[in-house]
Amino acid sequence: MKVLLLEGVKGLGQAGDVVEVKPGYANNFLFKRKLAVPVTKDNLNVVEMKRRAKIEEQETRLARAKEIAAAVGGQRFVWAAKTGSAGRLYGTVTNQNIADMLSQHGYEVDKRDISVSEPIKMIGSHQVTLRLHPEISVDFTLDVKADLND
Repeated sequence: MKVLLLEGVKGLGQAGDVVEVKPGYANNFLFKRKLAVPVTKDNLNVVEMKRRAKIEEQETRLARAKEIAAAVGGQRFVWAAKTGSAGRLYGTVTNQNIADMLSQHGYEVDKRDISVSEPIKMIGSHQVTLRLHPEISVDFTLDVKADLND
């Protein structure tokens, strides 16, 4: 019996593959767990439409990542923080702080996409890497200054 896989099944194939299986395996395992459907013209069209939509979404994400990378790359951003003696911060500038700051400048990024080589606990310039897409990462400088409005 030929079935169309909706999800990847170990030892059988990936989503979208048409594979030959025994009828009992198809009826009792694959169909019940919604891992596969019988091969019909309609089912093939539905899977093809989902595949196209996924490709379009990936292209949109890549275009958005390139847009942000072009705007943020090489820029300097300033973060004002409360400081103690000798320029030490009260706390740390976190990835969430950096994501919020970028959001205020109009760049929506996830805090998990931000990486800093070492925790930011002192005033000064720090390099920040932003991984926007598996193919795209960009560096920018974060200048941490003492907040004078204490």
